[in-house]
Amino acid sequence: MSTATAELDAAGITARRLREDYLRCRGLHAHHGRTYYTATRVLPPERRPGIHALYGFARWVDDIVDEPAPGTTIEDRRSRLDRIDADLAAALSGAEPAEPVLRALAHTVRRYALPPEYFTAFMASMRMDLTETGYRDLAHLREYMYGSAAVIGLQVLPVLGTVAPREEAAPHAAALGEAFQLTNFLRDVAEDLGRGRVYLPADTLDRHDVDRALLEHCAGTRAPDPRVRRAVAELVQVNRDLYRLAEPGVAMLEPVARPCVATALRLYRAILDEIAAADFDVWSVRHRVSDTRKMAAAVPALARSLWARAVPRPRSSTP
Repeated sequence: MSTATAELDAAGITARRLREDYLRCRGLHAHHGRTYYTATRVLPPERRPGIHALYGFARWVDDIVDEPAPGTTIEDRRSRLDRIDADLAAALSGAEPAEPVLRALAHTVRRYALPPEYFTAFMASMRMDLTETGYRDLAHLREYMYGSAAVIGLQVLPVLGTVAPREEAAPHAAALGEAFQLTNFLRDVAEDLGRGRVYLPADTLDRHDVDRALLEHCAGTRAPDPRVRRAVAELVQVNRDLYRLAEPGVAMLEPVARPCVATALRLYRAILDEIAAADFDVWSVRHRVSDTRKMAAAVPALARSLWARAVPRPRSSTP
């Protein structure tokens, strides 16, 4: 029996087509979210399909916005997002969507009673990517990150389970979603520039005499500039502060879920360590955590997860 099959069996997902839908989401997660996917491997099997569905949906929509087919216009993409909105609303009302990813997502939303407004906020941020090319300050960027990242943390919270009231854990989960995304923004400055976007706040760049032309020069030459290094260093510190805000939330999760989130936090924060070790050069190499380092984090986390499963505790009933 494969691991994927065992996960679906453990989650009680028996309908053939629905199993295929979840496998589609699992594949998206494994391909596009390798760091977080590694962390989810230490979750109890029955909780993994829900995480895969949530990540798979987010990735699927993000690819519609960021990886359009040649000749696709902004209006084409906006129309596609409109159709997804309509299909998702219908699915959450009990209709059967045509898209596999939406079927898995709707099943997960019903199973864990996830608020529809999380997905409304997510889709709003995806629409921002169609027109926004920069953000004036951190507050403006966080408006975008609420829908694109913070709500992802809020969505997975019921799947992971909490021992504290969920409203106490929620701000930490939202902060962790933002922290993960800001790490991606710092790592992928050149890639985002290629799409015409800058996710580094303009006021931070201004303080260090950095403009878009300088960023494009660095991307084109694959060489850092001292001014950009200083701007990246400042934002790395902002990012570290977000991880510190998120960290107390790990202890608020059910014991079986803590190793997964702690591992994801550790691995993503390690990307910041790699950036700092390179003297904040985000141009000459795409910083990543090695497979060896991932396994070094995942193996002890798996041991902690297995121990926690051996001493089960009741799930929090707090909505």
